[in-house]
Amino acid sequence: MADAAASLVRLLDIMARLRAPDGCPWDRVQDFATIAPYTIEEAYEVADAIARGPDFPQLMDELGDLLFQVVYHAQMAAEAGQFGFAEVAQAIADKMIRRHPHVFGEAASRDVAAQNSAWEVQKAAERAARAETGTLAGVPTTLPALTRGLKLARRAARVGFDWPDPGAVLDKLEEEAAELRAELPAMDKARQADEVGDLFFVLVNLARKLDLDPETCLRDANAKFERRFNAVEQALAAEGKAPADAGLEAMEAAWQAVKARERGQG
Repeated sequence: MADAAASLVRLLDIMARLRAPDGCPWDRVQDFATIAPYTIEEAYEVADAIARGPDFPQLMDELGDLLFQVVYHAQMAAEAGQFGFAEVAQAIADKMIRRHPHVFGEAASRDVAAQNSAWEVQKAAERAARAETGTLAGVPTTLPALTRGLKLARRAARVGFDWPDPGAVLDKLEEEAAELRAELPAMDKARQADEVGDLFFVLVNLARKLDLDPETCLRDANAKFERRFNAVEQALAAEGKAPADAGLEAMEAAWQAVKARERGQG
């Protein structure tokens, strides 16, 4: 194993060199706003490497890319006289100690449920200290919409604003679907978008009530669609057909054959 401290110092030195007056022209002109999209992208690439195995060599590479994003932001903050990487590391270490008194302090040991509850209480106190008031305060607006919806719904549920069970959420889903159907003839895109948004939000809550992650559900559904449609294309190609020329009936027949084959393998 490499020496963690020495490797980190080397990385920090590389970052400082890239931002130096005679460093890389591209790196020198970046700011927090231009780097933020890369930070989000790298986090997703870490998740992708985990989902694929995990693929440990790829995971190591992607974690390095993500760490570099943290180093990049810390370097820019240091240049602005605000904070450096050491302050970032110290702040997160202090936060973890503060949020785990059952490990680092005198609090009694906790099970997972108790720790989750204590964690939320601590985070609420930290939000209050930042003058963020309200049950839904502090949920980042830049999160993926499904993830943010899940966090908002969880916050509301903790104060009792929730459906009693998944069946009640399904009833609400049917209600929202009916409202969308009623908007179809008018072709009012704003109203339709509003109703589609309501459907998505109810689906997020259905996943929550079933203890499922909506992002994972949709990601898996995307992968399933991609896999099955690729198989449809291959089946049609074996008959000398392209999807655009085969027609919907032939594509649907091939789709159903792919589904039946997958279920038979299961």
